[in-house]
Amino acid sequence: MRRNRSANLGLAAAVAAAGSALAAAAALAQRIDNAVAVFAALDKVTAKISRLEVPLNQTATFGALKITPRVCYSRAPTEPPKTTSFVEVDETQLDGKEKRIFSGWMFADSPGLNAVEHPVFDVWLTDCSQPQRTVGPRPPQGGGPAASEPPPPSDADLPRRRRVPR
Repeated sequence: MRRNRSANLGLAAAVAAAGSALAAAAALAQRIDNAVAVFAALDKVTAKISRLEVPLNQTATFGALKITPRVCYSRAPTEPPKTTSFVEVDETQLDGKEKRIFSGWMFADSPGLNAVEHPVFDVWLTDCSQPQRTVGPRPPQGGGPAASEPPPPSDADLPRRRRVPR
């Protein structure tokens, strides 16, 4: 009995070490910095969906909306998908003034999480294209990003999946 208990403790320790190694490997997944953000845009009046490929820091117009992506990150095809983009959306109003209606992170795998709320138009991130460089894992919270780049999304910003009981 004593031998089985120590064997079980050893097995538990090995499983815990393997689990922490997998968690560390997932945390070190590198993101890819892309030059173009790809959006789908819906005109609710005509029911027309358009594909918008917008280079970073440039603005695309869809109806009364002006969409400007600032960064677009993806991962290698061998990694779990996690395509994110920091986007600013302005609306041109009837008097010609522009009003910011959205500024934040969009997630391609959860388009409804941070979506543009507008009575006539919907815009959501679908992909990033034209990979530029691979960026290492996020720096510790003490080291901030460059002033021209928005901070990467924190784990609190990422979509959570929950199980629905049957």
